Amino acid sequence: MTRQQNAVITGIAASLPDYILTNEELSTMVDTTDEWIMTRVGIKERRILKGDEQGISVLGTKAVAELLAKTGTAPSEVDAVIFATSTPDHFFPSAASIVAEQNNIKNAFCFDMEVACSGFVYGLEICNGLIKTGKYKKIILLAGDKMSAITNYTDRTTCPLFGDAAGAVLIEPTEEELGVIDAELHSDGVGYKPLQLKAGGSKYPASHETVENNEHTVYQDGKVVFKYAVSRMAEVSENIMRRNNLTADDIDWLVPHQANLRIIDATVERTGVPREKVMINIERYGNTSAGTIPLCLWEWEPRLRKGDNVILTAFGAGFSWGSVYLKWGYDGIKATEKKP
Repeated sequence: MTRQQNAVITGIAASLPDYILTNEELSTMVDTTDEWIMTRVGIKERRILKGDEQGISVLGTKAVAELLAKTGTAPSEVDAVIFATSTPDHFFPSAASIVAEQNNIKNAFCFDMEVACSGFVYGLEICNGLIKTGKYKKIILLAGDKMSAITNYTDRTTCPLFGDAAGAVLIEPTEEELGVIDAELHSDGVGYKPLQLKAGGSKYPASHETVENNEHTVYQDGKVVFKYAVSRMAEVSENIMRRNNLTADDIDWLVPHQANLRIIDATVERTGVPREKVMINIERYGNTSAGTIPLCLWEWEPRLRKGDNVILTAFGAGFSWGSVYLKWGYDGIKATEKKP
């Protein structure tokens, strides 16, 4: 009798822009200081994708190229490419299809999904469902954003937060007790107004007025978002740990969305996971939206071991939030030694 298949991550790659926007440079653009930013959000610098006609597909293409080389995967083997992003190059075609074309992936169906900062955890649940059908053997899940494209650099409350990045994972079936073990995902429309990009869609099409009013950039009511993010990320992480009989001692790694260091600290405190088991890189990359969790996994890959208990948790616009419990699928040090 064939065992139930789980979706397991078998490789990871990421792409970061070269340009580093520091707090010192930001302070010449808007009324802020390094101390003000570090105290409130814990971000020192962020990467920015510069140049004309440089969409998120540029970073996604590089990440997928590295992923294919690193895992020894032929483009023809890929069954699906899913891109979790809020900043696609265009409304259509999808960024996923552009990335696939740039990497000569011709046998896959491709689509974008938009759940803001929760995109990677939602995407894992979707990929897990596809794998469980038995029809798909190799899926690439991309997650990332070019947040600089929708950031208002005259707004001192939001412009220090965001950076650009993309991560990509290869997902395959396994009959071992590895991969995605459990997930808990939520949405609540109460978050419609406190965190949104107002204009550019069908409700508020682009116009001179929407451009002049900076309605094509991120708006955030920081106090409301902070309140919900702290409670929801911690709650869903606790729920998934309890449901799977996991204590803080059982967790090898907690990977929270990198939105704000104070939100991360609150989540860590609620779960009881020791800080040395928490992946935190917000100081160097800022909030890359859907890209933060894969960026952490990529950076910590050499320290990940096959069978590690990993809890991922995120919160984003919508409001959307969720947590995924997975058992890591391979010894990361071996994979990093094969990096192209």
